[in-house]
Amino acid sequence: MYYQPWTLYSSPASPIVPACHHTIEVTGEGVVPVAPQKAIITLGVVTENISLTAAQKENAGTVTNIIEALLSLSVPKEHIQTTQYSIDIQYNYEDGKQTFRDYKVTHLLQLTIDKIELTGFIVDTAVKNGANTVSNIQFTLDHPETAYNNALSLAIKNSQEKAATIANTLGVKIHPLPCLVQELSRANEQLPSPVSFAMKAVTPIQPGELRISAAIKANFTYS
Repeated sequence: MYYQPWTLYSSPASPIVPACHHTIEVTGEGVVPVAPQKAIITLGVVTENISLTAAQKENAGTVTNIIEALLSLSVPKEHIQTTQYSIDIQYNYEDGKQTFRDYKVTHLLQLTIDKIELTGFIVDTAVKNGANTVSNIQFTLDHPETAYNNALSLAIKNSQEKAATIANTLGVKIHPLPCLVQELSRANEQLPSPVSFAMKAVTPIQPGELRISAAIKANFTYS
């Protein structure tokens, strides 16, 4: 995304920003550390059986038990969502030959947990009721755009500081407003939080800290 200040500041009282001649180009970065507000857990049941009907029935019964256990913990029903249901044929390979082994039924649930301090307890409850796969635990924010906008503001200030440092070193006078601002990619704006598992009464899930980042490229004119 590009921003041109002379199009954003149209008031007659606004400062006039010159065209981009004799410019200093810099990048600006901003990082905002925030505590996560919710956890998103993906877990479920993988069942194998030579009978497809038996595999489906066993899988469905176990998933039902897990859901009922989660509901008893006051996890809202609308926060429990199926994200994968698949049936695969398993084969053995011997001497270059493929022979049927069994059917594999996979049913994964995605849970959204508002009370992140209960994450470990919820995982343990699901496992005790038959879950045999936990594929992902992600910590996130209710409104990540707010933190991102704060990081973007810091990135712009950082670019101004860099440009001022360069101008002072060169002995030139820099215009305080950039003539061009480009918002850079927001990749990895939420770094994964550490997750640890241990064979204890309550699995110790550590939410850690999220680091929301933003970056911009800016051109400043000088004379």
